[in-house]
Amino acid sequence: MTEAPSYVISFYYRKILVPVDGSETSLKALEFAVDLARRYGSRVVVAYAKPKGSIEREDPIIRAKERLKDTRINVFYKYIEYDPASSSPHSALLREVIEEGYDLVVVGARGRTLFGEIGIGSVALSLVVNAPISVFIIR
Repeated sequence: MTEAPSYVISFYYRKILVPVDGSETSLKALEFAVDLARRYGSRVVVAYAKPKGSIEREDPIIRAKERLKDTRINVFYKYIEYDPASSSPHSALLREVIEEGYDLVVVGARGRTLFGEIGIGSVALSLVVNAPISVFIIR
């Protein structure tokens, strides 16, 4: 006789933040978060932290929407603006995690960095070290 599946995990990861920057690893992190959401009924919020007033050539949120165009779960999209003189993408995302009550962050190991030999990017490292919640790193 097999035991019925347990859905305890669905209570641990109700609200998932996925920071995106347009890199392939951030989009892989998004796909992973969507898979968790399908399985456990989580809410996924895709966020892009950008300097106030900046104009991007390629909008990472648009790339994320394109990647998920056939997805049948609700995904929410959010721009987080920060003042580059007094803040950074890392601190803007940490503030978002704390103030909005996320249960999990799913982030790509490395974003749009120029150095291929770096195993983990500064945003991912900052989230792992400073976030008060679980952080999945996707390579």
